[in-house]
Amino acid sequence: MILPGTVTLMCDTVNSPTDEIFAQAMNTYEPIRPARRGRPPKAAAEAAGDTRETILDVAEAQFSKHGFDGVTLRQVARDARVDTALIHYYFGAKRGLFDAVFLRRAEILNTERLDALERYERENPALEVEGIMEAFLRPILDPTAHRGEGWRNYFALVAQVNGTPQWGGETMTRYFDPVIRRLIEMLKKALPHARDEDLYWSYHMLSGALTLSMGQTGRIDLLSGGLCRSDDLGAARDHLIPFAAAGFRAACGRSG
Repeated sequence: MILPGTVTLMCDTVNSPTDEIFAQAMNTYEPIRPARRGRPPKAAAEAAGDTRETILDVAEAQFSKHGFDGVTLRQVARDARVDTALIHYYFGAKRGLFDAVFLRRAEILNTERLDALERYERENPALEVEGIMEAFLRPILDPTAHRGEGWRNYFALVAQVNGTPQWGGETMTRYFDPVIRRLIEMLKKALPHARDEDLYWSYHMLSGALTLSMGQTGRIDLLSGGLCRSDDLGAARDHLIPFAAAGFRAACGRSG
């Protein structure tokens, strides 16, 4: 018995071609599921990554110009066009944001310099100071590799931090010491008679010259009347390599 208003989908109850077509369609029917709201997971992850990078870019620019104490999370959020709560979500407090800014490009520079030092030592059993300086300095002062406003801001920030007594030493130690210790280790092989204190003082002088060059302050532009440009990292590299090598040789008291 078929009750009024009931649709029977079994094919053996169909009596007409129209009923048969309808029954077949209903038997193969799959309900339409509502579309998922929001972004697909991959797109959402990419968007989150883009937002995080934007925050880091803005913070990097502000820290490089105003220092750690001169920047607020509210200012970063305003310029990055995000809510302050999102910065807290990604980075925690302001120091967490600063550390993330510093680490992002430090990892790139450290990898490049360690790779260059390892390659030089592997290919040159008899280490020379000039070769070590070339491997250490060329990656960081390569004008073709580290171009753009972001790298200029980062270099200015490193120069600023390296000259900050309150916490610059701790920051530079945390992010760059593994590379520096590898450098000193190789210099000891090239200058086997050098005293440790002379090597460390020589690096101290190199560090000042390097970060001043990275800062691109415009000082040499004015001093030279435009003959030299502080943003010419290639020229800075080509002068700093022989200068540093000669300085290590002289300060360490022996030729290597």
